[in-house]
Amino acid sequence: MDLNTLKQKMDEARYIYDDTLAIVLAVALQLGRPLLIEGAAGVGKTEIAKVMASALDRDLVRLQCYEGLDESKALYEWNYQKQLLSIQVNMGQTDSEKLTRSLFSDEYLLERPLLQSIRSEKPVVLLIDEIDKADEEFEAFLLELLSEMQVTIPEIGTIRAKSVPFVVLTSNRARPLSEALRRRCAYLYIQYPDMEKELSILRAKLPHVDDRLCAQVALAVQKLRSSEAILKKPSIAETLDWAAALDALGIRELTPDALRQTAGFVLKNSEDIAVLEEMNAGEEAHACHCGGSCGGHHHA
Repeated sequence: MDLNTLKQKMDEARYIYDDTLAIVLAVALQLGRPLLIEGAAGVGKTEIAKVMASALDRDLVRLQCYEGLDESKALYEWNYQKQLLSIQVNMGQTDSEKLTRSLFSDEYLLERPLLQSIRSEKPVVLLIDEIDKADEEFEAFLLELLSEMQVTIPEIGTIRAKSVPFVVLTSNRARPLSEALRRRCAYLYIQYPDMEKELSILRAKLPHVDDRLCAQVALAVQKLRSSEAILKKPSIAETLDWAAALDALGIRELTPDALRQTAGFVLKNSEDIAVLEEMNAGEEAHACHCGGSCGGHHHA
């Protein structure tokens, strides 16, 4: 898929992007290179994989990483119950060596996301989400897949890809990733959107929401993210949730009362909501002291 076609597909999905993002995606796709995307939680890294699956008309296969993730959850597992049943049925009827070999064949193999993605007849988009949460040993295990598009199963041997997936790895930078992994990937770093881009996202995803309200929400979120007192910065998804919640309540202006009533859609812990209430109280006090000379606009 060339750059212009990819841009057209992303436009159809109402995805807001810049030229750098589109170029990196197009080139990584053409070269068959995995793409490593880093950035803070909530900036939209996972959404890129979803948009690419839609643009390429491919299935999305997702592997969510976590501490302790191993091959049995990521690559394959043997169907032990089926193997035991086969042993019981065939005991005494089949040569023991032949029975053992048959137990470790495709018939008893349970595919997990990594194996599923390379054995698929049609190419898929493989999302390896939050690779920084997995152990370094698992990261090292991934290198064979990312370099050679093949995996090794001791009982079967090397399995080469039937189709080459478009691989997207995401990282919140919870720990440093190895240079070996980085060398195998194209790289993209994503930041939180600025005011203009956030407003464009709101308009694209929630076209029915009042434009003035969208602008107020985007401005308020920008101020929340810029505050060092806010522990968990609002994600793009939470910005959309907040605007949708306000619209569902029939609210057309982000007043202090409206902000208090719906704070749980944009902030997700009590400490941050307490900070917001303090900020809100300070703004209300400022409005009183300036006698309304600021024109009655809301300040987050």
